[in-house]
Amino acid sequence: MNVQPDLDFIKSLKEAGGDTLKKCYQCATCSVMCPLSKDGKPFPRKEMIWSQWGMKEKLVTDPDVFLCHQCGDCTANCPRGAKPGDVLSAIRAYAYTFYGWPAPLAKLASSAKGLPVLIGIPVVVIFIMWLISGAMHIPTQEEFASHGYQRFFGHWDFFWYAKNPFFIVLIMVPSLGLGLYSGFRGISKMWKSMSADAGLNKDYRPSVGQFIKEFLWPSLVEIVKHSRFRECTVNTDRVRGHLPLMLAFIGLFIVTCWSLFRLDVLALAWPSLHTPMPLTDPFKILANVSAVALLFGIAVLWNNRKKAESEQDTKPTFYDWFLIWEITAVGVTGLGAELLRWAGMPVLGYIVYFLHLVSIMMLFLYLPYTKFAHLIYRTGAYTFEKYRESGYGRS
Repeated sequence: MNVQPDLDFIKSLKEAGGDTLKKCYQCATCSVMCPLSKDGKPFPRKEMIWSQWGMKEKLVTDPDVFLCHQCGDCTANCPRGAKPGDVLSAIRAYAYTFYGWPAPLAKLASSAKGLPVLIGIPVVVIFIMWLISGAMHIPTQEEFASHGYQRFFGHWDFFWYAKNPFFIVLIMVPSLGLGLYSGFRGISKMWKSMSADAGLNKDYRPSVGQFIKEFLWPSLVEIVKHSRFRECTVNTDRVRGHLPLMLAFIGLFIVTCWSLFRLDVLALAWPSLHTPMPLTDPFKILANVSAVALLFGIAVLWNNRKKAESEQDTKPTFYDWFLIWEITAVGVTGLGAELLRWAGMPVLGYIVYFLHLVSIMMLFLYLPYTKFAHLIYRTGAYTFEKYRESGYGRS
């Protein structure tokens, strides 16, 4: 085999937390200790040697890189301190940039150097939209008590669509759309690359219905249950952090959909619904419970990360911390805006609400370039694993 190492790729792995990969001497302890590694296709041993050789093309098309849950079992038992889990995490960080579209935005989200611009883009967009809306003023305490943030972008007399949701949708839908489109492009490219690398037959494929029923849906169920996370023995607290975080996002998604339906459909028949939801509303309760779950989950993950850095000498990286900061900002500003509304403090309330919109736009816009991309690429890897082992993959 003629190996042409990609030295820039090796350098990027070291910068992203995989700086210990040169310590690996291929003893296979990591693959033996990993509860998720399979006998036929053990990892992370092969990924460690590919990383040492700079075999970028092999690694970014390897589903096992995304099947790794960074349990910590391999790192805890490595006799050389090579930290395979950190190396695979660095590979994933590189892959999200590699598959990301548009490339300049993906590259910008890969380093702390781009943070001012990453924050600046949504700040400028939302500020300009606020300016265009003509609603750049702070309401009185009476207006704030009556409408909350439902007139942040102002009010108009157009019966069929309120002004505030119009501007919020105008900002957030394109942001989420760009994030999802980029993720779709990335996962499509990854799937084609993995299929080619595995030598799958392109002419023998299931129908869309079969694919969803036999491969995609079982993968989603397994992810929601956190089945593989529960097999970890070292970082057992990760389930305690990830599960409430995932459930919180599901809850907040339900509340968002209901809010849009409430304001854009039901309020046409019952104009009284154009007011903040009361605390006793079931969806308001779900929103508050989800917000608390979000903050709890991120606190656990924050503590786990700090613990790993202090006890396991894990290198702190922008890739690992960016999403933690981002989700923390969403939770803190969201809950803070609500508390300030209850306290009748419109000036601080509007400032915090503005920051809340910024943090949400960042979450949507940079979805496929951060650890949030696990939702897309790990689901794809789960699905591909089942597909590869089926009759379609072996044909």
